[in-house]
Parts: sequence; structure tokens; C-alpha cells
Amino acid sequence: MRVVYLADNLFDAHLVKHALEEAEIPAFVFGESLLGGMGELPLFGVLRVCVPDPAFPEAEGIVQGLGLESRDDGPILESDDEGVGILPA
Repeated sequence: MRVVYLADNLFDAHLVKHALEEAEIPAFVFGESLLGGMGELPLFGVLRVCVPDPAFPEAEGIVQGLGLESRDDGPILESDDEGVGILPA
């Protein structure tokens, strides 16, 4: 699975999911259940729309065509191991 879109809100996440499913690309929204536990503090970077690895290039084009801005400052994911634990000299 690869993250194709980091959403700021649930509406955008499901808009992307439905657009991908219209193109017959399986899409999954992760992080929905975390929204209920956020309390009074804003919680950003937890809503992710993911697609299977082989569908990523086509899905990326569909998401770009929607004109939504994706957040680049989401949580650190397992695949984000570059530079972890390295301090600048």
C-alpha cells in the first residue's frame, strides 16, 4: 500500500477515495477512527488515502486532476526511514 493523498479533513479524504473507486482503483482511508479521540486540539496528518502499489501511478494522476492540495508534513510512516536518527554535524 502507498499513500496517494494526505487529507486535512474527512470530506477531502472521501472525495479522493470515491474518485479513485470511480476509476476502478481500490482505495482505503486510514485514520478515520483517530479523529474521535482528538478532543479540543486539532489533529493533522492522520487521514491518509492509500492504494495498492501497482495502482499508485494512475491514482496519483487522478488525485492531481482533482486539484486538491495534499499535506506534505504528515506523520512519519514506516517507509520514511531516510534521515531518521541522523543529526546534522
